[in-house]
Amino acid sequence: MLTIARLAAAGGVGVETVRYYQRRGLMFEPPKVGSTRRYGADDVRRLQFIRQGQAAGFTLEEIGELLSLDATDDRTRARTLATERVKALDEQIRKLKLARNALRRLAAECAGGESGPCPILSAFDTRKA
Repeated sequence: MLTIARLAAAGGVGVETVRYYQRRGLMFEPPKVGSTRRYGADDVRRLQFIRQGQAAGFTLEEIGELLSLDATDDRTRARTLATERVKALDEQIRKLKLARNALRRLAAECAGGESGPCPILSAFDTRKA
């Protein structure tokens, strides 16, 4: 049995994050034993599931849905959510590659010239837009 502080440490988050997840309905708030709430291994697994879901880019709403799907074993919906997340990640990757290529081009232009305004600074200057 763990205190909320030990639960948070086991999940790699702060106590306020655990409380936030509880307010959002993602984690349960167990009854107090004496003056302290006690958490178990299932709570640690649930917290780790939430953190891993966030690392994969799922929103807290989507994570909540995944948690509820776990209880019903709705593989079709879980697969749909994962497929949608992959599409969103692919779009983010596409945009990041465009940004990387633009920055590479600007850095090369900056290295090639000794006078005049820096192409990198000029590209980010909103007064010229």
